[in-house]
Amino acid sequence: MCEARLNRGLMIAATQKLTRNSGTWLVPSQSGNGKYIVSPDAQQPRCTCPDFETTGQRCKHIYAVEIVLKREENADGSVTETQSITLTEKRTTYEQDWPAYNRAQSIEKDRLQELLVDLCSGLVEPEYKGTGRRPHTLKDSVFAAVFKIYCGLSTRRFSSDLREAHERGHLSREIPGAKVSKFFENPELTPILKELIVRSSLPLRAVETSFAIDSSGFSTSKFVRWFDIKYGTPREQQIWVKAHIACGTKTNVVTAIRILDKDAADCPQFIPLIEETNRGFKIGEVSADKAYLSLENFEAVAACGGTAYIAFKANSTGGAGGLFQKMFRYFQFHRENFLSHYHKRSNVESTFSMIKRKFGDSVRSKTDVAMVNEVLAKIVAHNLCVLIQEQCELGIETEFWAQKPIAPVVDAIDVEPAYDAEPDFAELAFV
Repeated sequence: MCEARLNRGLMIAATQKLTRNSGTWLVPSQSGNGKYIVSPDAQQPRCTCPDFETTGQRCKHIYAVEIVLKREENADGSVTETQSITLTEKRTTYEQDWPAYNRAQSIEKDRLQELLVDLCSGLVEPEYKGTGRRPHTLKDSVFAAVFKIYCGLSTRRFSSDLREAHERGHLSREIPGAKVSKFFENPELTPILKELIVRSSLPLRAVETSFAIDSSGFSTSKFVRWFDIKYGTPREQQIWVKAHIACGTKTNVVTAIRILDKDAADCPQFIPLIEETNRGFKIGEVSADKAYLSLENFEAVAACGGTAYIAFKANSTGGAGGLFQKMFRYFQFHRENFLSHYHKRSNVESTFSMIKRKFGDSVRSKTDVAMVNEVLAKIVAHNLCVLIQEQCELGIETEFWAQKPIAPVVDAIDVEPAYDAEPDFAELAFV
């Protein structure tokens, strides 16, 4: 069997329309420039393409017909006949635990403050070596920043919420509303907020084993302007913050995040997000769209003990070998099963929708550091809201700092990860 011809035959069967005509098949060329007649005789199949006429061996068109026939044959030897039918639209509904949902919404603001205080309690205060009045504590700064994002108010109107939080004992001293904007501009807050995102997701480690990865942007009020010499006209482009996240597909909790420049490619962020998620969760499967398609990404998930379901591109052939080739063949022969796992990826779109509808799809900050911190605070607030919902539905206990300290969240991988274990693909074996 020629591996290259088989891969090209898989591609034709997946992307082209093969037409049956009595005992022969009309198979389009892979380039789309012609069609060839294939006689799929079991003993001596034939094709009118130049490759078969030259070599006399099975060509990619014969392989494509055999693949289609294999799909149509049943276990008992009968052949499935495809007929045109009229489908009526069926509306899919999902069950909702409305008593738990109503309770979670009614106590959310009070409970979020309690969880946020508990989440900030594990932060280590830096040593103060200056003179004069001490600055606001790190715990108070983080609490105020995340709570402001949750309330969605301007700094002036947010002052009343800060006074109430101080009266409840959530803040060590009163903080003016206008001061919160300065907290977002502190670059030392960025790694702390990233760690809190991870910490806030850990109570759901017993629930989540399936994850999805994607990226989305948050618009800003800043623009880049330049003069286009070629067309002799000024142009402008809006600056936005691009967030790459990994989230659970059951609860929509965010388990890892990376925020880079708006032009950063999606594919290189896959492995860092998986490694960060693997520190706190057991990974069963990961789904992502075709922007993350690569052999390295398949192997990264397998190294964590899971299976990656990443969409294949129109020109994918499986020629990369290894897990890429195995999953490509699995996609060809068991497409419905593959897609049932892949379509869990839609949950990451739901996660971004939840965050943007509740906390806004734009940021108010003006500086680069503040814009990043504002997006991170949105994710922390989102995770806490998810925890409140799961507490009411499943009775999840929240112990953020019961586990050993996790490794600090970084924005780059210094060395390439090593993959020693070969994943078990017994269930993907082909005849």
